[in-house]
Amino acid sequence: MSQISTVQAPAIEVKNLEIEIMGGQGPFSVVSDMNLSVRPGETLCIVGESGCGKSMTALSLLRLLPEAAKVTKGEIRIDGEDFLTMGQRQVEQFRGEKIAMIFQEPLTALNPVLRVGEQISEAVRAHRKCSGAEAHARAVEVLRMVQMPDPERRATQFPHELSGGMRQRAMIALALACDPKIIIADEPTTALDVTIQAQILGLISDLQKRLGTAQILITHDLGVVSEVADRVIVMYAGRKIEEASIFDLFDNPIHPYTIGLMGAVPGAGAASEDGDRLADIPGTVPPLWNLPKGCAFAPRCPTASARCLEERPPLVEKRPGHWAACWDHVDAA
Repeated sequence: MSQISTVQAPAIEVKNLEIEIMGGQGPFSVVSDMNLSVRPGETLCIVGESGCGKSMTALSLLRLLPEAAKVTKGEIRIDGEDFLTMGQRQVEQFRGEKIAMIFQEPLTALNPVLRVGEQISEAVRAHRKCSGAEAHARAVEVLRMVQMPDPERRATQFPHELSGGMRQRAMIALALACDPKIIIADEPTTALDVTIQAQILGLISDLQKRLGTAQILITHDLGVVSEVADRVIVMYAGRKIEEASIFDLFDNPIHPYTIGLMGAVPGAGAASEDGDRLADIPGTVPPLWNLPKGCAFAPRCPTASARCLEERPPLVEKRPGHWAACWDHVDAA
């Protein structure tokens, strides 16, 4: 976990974000009432099952939503400036210079017909006044920074000539090339084997501490969260249902969904009765275009009451710095 100055203003702040998508059933919300802030040097992890709105939230922070999706409400402030009202030219300047993204699959994110060094150099020249030689030198420098073996040679290669781990390092180098203040990492180790995953996560964490960037890490892996997070947001069916410091969340989870996630992770939750099998969460996530009337988790919740089925719980502070959206106040005092 990183060292954070509590007096620093947030590098990025999101207020009441709403994202809507046009589907076959008509428009529906994929993210609702999202609020978050991240300070320089802090790592915020957003966790949840596939389809809960994690990646849509991440893409909205760079204004890279797919055509069918749009932000219908809220604010995204980067260094105090409203990112959503900026013109396209200013948005492009902010991307790379103020905020950058490490994508899930670098083979599709990197340009297959440009050498790795050319892609990084192009990004540098778009944001800095420098010669081609200076931009190339910066490309090699950031490749070395991300511990790319033989960075001078790798800069001359195409993405398909690199291994999965090397491509991810190249993706990280591209994101860091212009010293952004905010890094968004969307499932950055999903396509890698376990050994390489650990290396990449360690690299991202080390660089974040050294450079003092604000980081938002999107993941479904609570093991990853436990290693790198300062604070955690848990999402379910497009909404934030719990937020706390990493220590408080793991020691004292409040929402039944979070408790269920902990129980499904080896070593994180309570052991099952036979001591061998992990706990599971019964049922399935409801479709976002047809959410239940009350709490979206109520049909799967072991402690749901009649109120849970009828009324959607607000996100409230149950303990200092620990927020949850649940009518059940057990262990929340």
